Order: sequence, then structure tokens, then C-alpha cells
Amino acid sequence: MVRKSLRENILDAGLRVMLRKGYAAASVRDVVAEAGAPQGSFTNHFRSKEAFSRDVLDVYFQHVRTLVSLALDDESLTPRARLQRYLDIITGQLEADGFSRGCLIGDFSLEAAPLSEMLRLRLSEIFLEWRDRFADCIKQAQSAGEIDSTFAPEDLADFLLSSWEGAILRMKVERNATALERFKKIAFATVFKEDL
Repeated sequence: MVRKSLRENILDAGLRVMLRKGYAAASVRDVVAEAGAPQGSFTNHFRSKEAFSRDVLDVYFQHVRTLVSLALDDESLTPRARLQRYLDIITGQLEADGFSRGCLIGDFSLEAAPLSEMLRLRLSEIFLEWRDRFADCIKQAQSAGEIDSTFAPEDLADFLLSSWEGAILRMKVERNATALERFKKIAFATVFKEDL
């Protein structure tokens, strides 16, 4: 009988540990303990903590892609409502975690990007892919007259992601949804206001 690889278990454990502790504070020992795996199994699957962290980031971003698709591909909603739906989905997930964890992409941007060129480059790719999905939705909303067309869709998508990540950081400090709800209220009354 072939033994199951521990790689996926270690990645899942790494995601949980890094969401709790961050990049620098998460040790290999913490990760293998969380996974219930021997320490040697880490080095069998990952050449370094940096390479492992990139794989953890990819696992996390795959989850984000799923949530983006859940909201932005829902054609029963208008494009503007899809944007709001995404933020509501994320708010619900953060609330389910007691507002104690944030977004691994934002956390790594703060903590790991200055320390690792590999992670910085991967984060840059992630933000571009993420931005492009939102820019497509914003462009649809602008074409439908739902969002003012003063700014380019890519600029509005970058603003949305950057500001939302900032609101999530504030949420982690306050441990409640106030910053998230404030962002949604102001953003959709100003930057993403309907093109009347």
C-alpha cells in the first residue's frame, strides 16, 4: 500500500499557522506540529521556508479565486452588486473567525515582501490577477452606467483592493466589522457611486 504524501497536510497546517502567527513567527517546527508530521517530512517536500511560504500563499489565493468567482460570476446580480457581494462574503468569513485574522495576501505584503524577493514577486503577480478580475467587473458596471466612468477600471480595482486590505488591517486591531462596513459605505457612496 502506497503511503499518502504529507505535503498537502503540511501546506494546510502552514496556512493555519501563518494566518495566526504571520510569516516571520511561523516556524517549521510550528507547522509540522500543527500537521502532526515528523519534521523531516517538511524538508522532503519543500526546499526552504521561503519556497514553502510561496506554496502556502498559492493555496490561500486559490481559495480567494473561488470567492471572487462566487461573487463576480453571479450574473443574477448587476456588476456593481457583484462587487458589493464579494466584500460581503469576505466580511462574513472574517466575522466567522472572530475578526482575529486578516488576509494572508495583505499580511505577507507587509511582512514577507521586504524580506523575500521571491514572495514579493509572487505577491505582485497575485495583485495583478486579482485586480484584473475586479477591473473587468468594474468595466461592465461602467458600461451599464452603474459606476461613474471618471477613472479607469484598473485604477478603481487597484483602489478597491488596496483600501480593502487597509480596512482589514484596521479590523484586526479593533476586532470588529466597523472598518469594513465604513469602507463599504463610503466607497459605494463616492468612488463606486452610481453614474446618474
